[in-house]
Amino acid sequence: MKKSLALLMAMVMILSLALAGCAKSDADSVIKLGVIGPMTGDYSMYGTAVAEGAKLAAKEINAAGGVNGATIDIIAYDSKGDKTEAVNAYNRLRDQDGIKGLIGGTFSGETLAIKEIAVGDNMPVLTPTATHSDVTLNAPNVFRACYTDPYQGATAAKFATEQLGAKTAAVLYNIEDAYSDGLANAFNTKFAELGTITDFEGYTTKDADFKAVLTKIADKDPDVIFLPDYTAKVGVILSQIKELGIDVIAIGGDGWDGIEADYADVAEGHYFANHYAKTDSAQIVQDFIAAYEKEYGKTPSALAALGYDSTYIMAQAMEKAKSTEAQKVVDALAKTDGDYVTGHITFDANGDPVKSISIIQIVNGEHKLAAKVSGE
Repeated sequence: MKKSLALLMAMVMILSLALAGCAKSDADSVIKLGVIGPMTGDYSMYGTAVAEGAKLAAKEINAAGGVNGATIDIIAYDSKGDKTEAVNAYNRLRDQDGIKGLIGGTFSGETLAIKEIAVGDNMPVLTPTATHSDVTLNAPNVFRACYTDPYQGATAAKFATEQLGAKTAAVLYNIEDAYSDGLANAFNTKFAELGTITDFEGYTTKDADFKAVLTKIADKDPDVIFLPDYTAKVGVILSQIKELGIDVIAIGGDGWDGIEADYADVAEGHYFANHYAKTDSAQIVQDFIAAYEKEYGKTPSALAALGYDSTYIMAQAMEKAKSTEAQKVVDALAKTDGDYVTGHITFDANGDPVKSISIIQIVNGEHKLAAKVSGE
């Protein structure tokens, strides 16, 4: 009886160890990466683009053998563009899904809301698109693939003065949005060194009628107007500029990407800073565009390209680290040095890339590369 019981206990132990080994093997065979961004609402095109770019990169990586033999699984959650929703999404990704790295958030505001929690977790974070300068500040585990608001805003001011010959400029921005505020202040500071700011005006997220403030701006006849916001809001402002018959060149940031889809007529002739040009003949760029169009049946935005690049960078860091252990991945991310769709990327001490910015002009409803400019 005792022998039978001992044999039974031994068999149970062996089975338990075997099942545990299988569970470990299954867990080790999949690396989960999280994506957070608006997938619904007025700004859904941004979060969706990042998620699509990330999923395309994961598909290609997996087809090529994965990362150290493991496949990449992208888990994307909708932040609705809301900071609280973004925090809830991060907590779910960490606690329930067991992600090993975060590709996000998409917006600066939601990324800043997640930041301190992620720093406390030492979660490897690579945001494709959060441009606010504070995103990587005092956060050794947080990196970004996009340029910063100060760099982008300064570059836009430099382009306006040096290549458009602007002597005066007005700024109209969303005072409630971290992205818009960051760009506005950076442009204002740089342009003031090179020319004269005629107006520095703000509005709130809910504002929809800009005619009074635009009329006030027009009275001082600025050479350019800087509109650092996203397409849904910029399209309305440009429509009212046209309706009022105001003759001014508008310049924007990367939040304008895709504006030609719904506002081509009012965006015609205006400029915005962006991360890559669809007309770039580089093989890596054209291969990405072809793959994206085949996968999704549409042309990729810059946010899709940044989501794609970020996933490759995170996967390559894990490959080089030969581990998904957080600190080893963070250390490998810091050593990134490679060519990607949005350019050659290395990270500075803050985890920020420094690279040239493409200035796009809308011509006949299409993107035309006007210049490549450095804000330095």
